[in-house]
Amino acid sequence: MKIIFKFAVLCVFTFCMAFNLNAQKKSQNPFSGLEFRNIGPAMTSGRIADIAIHPENESIWYVAVGSGGVWKTTNSGTTWKSIFDNQKVYSIGCVTIDPNNPHTIWVGTGENVGGRHAGFGDGIYVSHDDGKTWKNMGLENSEHLSKIIVHPENSDVVWAASQGPLWSKGGDRGVFKTSDGGKTWKRTLGDAEWVGATDMLIDPNNPDVLYAATWQRHRTVAGYLGGGPGSGLHKSTDGGETWRALKNGIPRSNLGKTGLAMSPFNSDVIYAALELDRTKGGVYMTTNGGESWVKQSDAVSGGTGPHYYQELIASPHHEGTLYFMNNSALESKDHGKTFTRMSRSNQHSDSHALVFKKSDPNYLLIGTDGGL
Repeated sequence: MKIIFKFAVLCVFTFCMAFNLNAQKKSQNPFSGLEFRNIGPAMTSGRIADIAIHPENESIWYVAVGSGGVWKTTNSGTTWKSIFDNQKVYSIGCVTIDPNNPHTIWVGTGENVGGRHAGFGDGIYVSHDDGKTWKNMGLENSEHLSKIIVHPENSDVVWAASQGPLWSKGGDRGVFKTSDGGKTWKRTLGDAEWVGATDMLIDPNNPDVLYAATWQRHRTVAGYLGGGPGSGLHKSTDGGETWRALKNGIPRSNLGKTGLAMSPFNSDVIYAALELDRTKGGVYMTTNGGESWVKQSDAVSGGTGPHYYQELIASPHHEGTLYFMNNSALESKDHGKTFTRMSRSNQHSDSHALVFKKSDPNYLLIGTDGGL
């Protein structure tokens, strides 16, 4: 009997010790109370293609990721939510907020770069509820959309710049216009083979005036054709219905990818970052709405080549200040005559997007290959 009692006491003691040790192990886990959350495109997110800041609440941002969908923050980047996961594609080229109704968001799928790694999309999407739900509005064969502009007074009128398929001719490429909110589209610039539209601007003082840059390009497994006679600058004075080429002062050599920027202080002042013969180029400026152009500098984006960058942005706070996206972002304070490399401490290389806050002239939000 004593032996049975001692054995029972030993079993109870052993069980208690084991339970206590297990409890100690659990309590010693420093991560036991933590929950995972999305950090979004803040770090190591992959390439940022475009950024849009809410015009009425500058804590709300929409971010287009080249290979990661669309992300939204409502607290200036502290927390993020992925809002495009239920769609069929992951590659995003551009995002635009309707200036007449900021609850409406337009997204162009397929990033606008010429690299063989580029993901492709399936058209243009719109959300009328702050990004909660989305609807594909056509241009399914565009594959690479570069810019979307909504008419500043009429939300039914939208222009879309499409670069078109990278590996094949045809598709929905060029500048497209809708007057019924995206139900139907018509091409007004570009062709059905190799010439697409890589950038586009609208005159805020006269929305019938638009500027577009076309880019003729084609990639094969063995090579890359990054320019051609179809590349150039164009202007419309009838709301994008018709276009004419702008040639006075523009080089006649092999034009490639072009980035455009309009001065917020004078809409007749426009800047163009031109690629010439794939590795050369320069920044050009017009002060008369594109009628004549003057070369400002030899600046051209480098790294893997201009086809990967060429975005040009004019500061809304400092007249004559430009930002040129490159493997290292460049800044000019003299209308593009000289550029200096921006400070890049703790910043990933390869910049593609830059936006400003209206409320703070010293605030810049830059999108790179490694996040915001």
